[in-house]
Amino acid sequence: QVQLVESGGGLVQPGDSLRLSCLASGFLLDQYAVGWVRQTPGKDREELSCITSRDGSAFSVDSVKDRFTISRDVAKNMIYLQMNDLKPEDTAVYYCAADTMLLPQGKNGCYTKFEYYGQGTRVTVSS
Repeated sequence: QVQLVESGGGLVQPGDSLRLSCLASGFLLDQYAVGWVRQTPGKDREELSCITSRDGSAFSVDSVKDRFTISRDVAKNMIYLQMNDLKPEDTAVYYCAADTMLLPQGKNGCYTKFEYYGQGTRVTVSS
């Protein structure tokens, strides 16, 4: 049974950094695609950073690629999202996600829909 449990959210000030963590269970990290997405009320879910390739390469969408980085620790079955220079518009609920489909080596990107999601962790950026 796939389970994803996020942690690390909270209230931070603009310009701060924050690292979100996701403990994965029920599957091996190097055999699944994983990613981070976020959602704010009234908006569509937004993909952020993902590891979807068999070669384990990380990918971040253009809107956050200079500030957000995904990483994983296969031995610990942990997925992380490092967020730097946070802005008020980053306020959202952040979800860890996983999918059984892996892209071929050399390909990467984020999926618009993953098979599995965690319960989310809220990040509020405010002064």
